[in-house]
Amino acid sequence: MSDTQVGAELRKMTEFIRLEAQEKAREIQVKADEDFEKDKAALILQEKEVIDAAYEAKFKQASMSLQITRSKANAKARLTLLGAGQKVVDAIFDAAQKKLTEASKDKQGGYQDALRKLILDGMFQLNEDAVAVRCRKADKAAVEKAIKDAAAEFRENTGKPIEVEIEESDPLPDKCAGGVIILGENGKIIIDNTLEARLALLKEHGLPAVRGFLFGENPNRKFRD
Repeated sequence: MSDTQVGAELRKMTEFIRLEAQEKAREIQVKADEDFEKDKAALILQEKEVIDAAYEAKFKQASMSLQITRSKANAKARLTLLGAGQKVVDAIFDAAQKKLTEASKDKQGGYQDALRKLILDGMFQLNEDAVAVRCRKADKAAVEKAIKDAAAEFRENTGKPIEVEIEESDPLPDKCAGGVIILGENGKIIIDNTLEARLALLKEHGLPAVRGFLFGENPNRKFRD
């Protein structure tokens, strides 16, 4: 082969190698671009999951904080309402306490009937043949009449008589609002039916009813007895 032919063959081979190299380079570039896009998508997805997890954790924490804050606010509001309600109830019973002495001044009306009922209540509780009654000196006449009426009613309901005496040696103090104390078994059993004791009993056992009347029934209350 002449030099010219050799040169032509070399140029052909060189051109072929160059084209092959370019084709291979394009394939490598395409593969590199595909791998890059895959890696980029995977990285973006990974970071998105991290961000989503962090956001969800912060959202849960914020929700929990909100619930705690709301719970504390509700508890504080309930305590405030309970405190205000208790003040109202206490004021009612304080006013009732002050009214007790005034109520006992009506010897011929309601107080006279109240004495009969208080004495009769003690008679039924003791259920004895003889009892003693303590009262204020100022109430002696009214208590004597109440004893007579209560004894007659006791006999009518039980079929047996009852003896009742007033313990004049140990009367109730003058500062007492009124009412009576009934004694049984020679003073061993004491039924305190003074007006103060009855009011205290009402405050202890009747408080739910008073609250219900003033503020309505408590929807969270489970037991009624």
